[in-house]
Amino acid sequence: MDLDELLDGIRDGKRAAVSRAITLVESTKPQHRQAARELLTRLPAGDAVRVGISGVPGVGKSTFIEALGSQLTAAGHRVGVLAVDPSSVRTGGSVLGDKTRMAQLAVDPRAFIRPSPSAGTLGGVARATVQAMAVLEAAAYDVVLVETVGVGQSEVTVAGMVDTFLFLTLARTGDQLQGIKKGILEISDVIAVNKADPDDPAREQEARAAARELAGALRLVRGKGEWAPPVVTCSGLTGHGVDEVWQRVVAHREHLGAEGLQHKRARQQLDFTWALVREELDQRLRQSPGVRAVRDEVRAAVLAGELPATVAADRILAAYDG
Repeated sequence: MDLDELLDGIRDGKRAAVSRAITLVESTKPQHRQAARELLTRLPAGDAVRVGISGVPGVGKSTFIEALGSQLTAAGHRVGVLAVDPSSVRTGGSVLGDKTRMAQLAVDPRAFIRPSPSAGTLGGVARATVQAMAVLEAAAYDVVLVETVGVGQSEVTVAGMVDTFLFLTLARTGDQLQGIKKGILEISDVIAVNKADPDDPAREQEARAAARELAGALRLVRGKGEWAPPVVTCSGLTGHGVDEVWQRVVAHREHLGAEGLQHKRARQQLDFTWALVREELDQRLRQSPGVRAVRDEVRAAVLAGELPATVAADRILAAYDG
């Protein structure tokens, strides 16, 4: 792969080059990982608005993102969407169908949608998502939206990679309590109750009631002087209220200020550094000749109930150290 040619294509905003670069940083092959590192060190720094969007399955994330992305491109922005799709625990494959649910945005020349497999990463956020954001920023996309699968701890994971975390919810889901239990409200910067269709007064009223309840719940988890996450209603299907959600995202970014944003991103880079270290150590452990020599023996002993897990782990680590 000619990295110089790839870099030129990214700087020129060529979609094929952007796709190839993201494929490169997603690859787990050793030679690709080395090329990806070199590519990332040579990419020009960007300053896109990074927004993470999460919520339970069925909340309408893809519909909302299409409505928001279409409004942003109409306003002159270049929008990159990274939609992380859950990988099968049996086959490791992914459907990667998020793009099909954003048919209008997918053909917008000012938008770029990239479905990516989670590859088993904790929280459903792919390891390469951070690098993919860097590629999109280098290609002059000034807004990057990261959609998570919305299960487990994916909300916490994506909140540690973006400037603003947007949590989508629905009325009548009990999220005012569940949100506190899962810690979602503690990490949310903006909350939107989706499917508040103005053509359905009853549903819109339910959404507004849910927004009030969530705003009340936030008082229990937020301290004085902190950013108070606004709770708004919207309808991704009709586009109603989507512009107000974006205004709240912009307001949060202004609240952080240049210094606050720089500090937040620096902390994220430090956390990401240690995540890369842990991943590299995991790869070295799996590829270690010493570990491969004892792996089958340890596996058989554990499955037969002859070796406790703690002793088995110590034996594997001793083989790696040796």
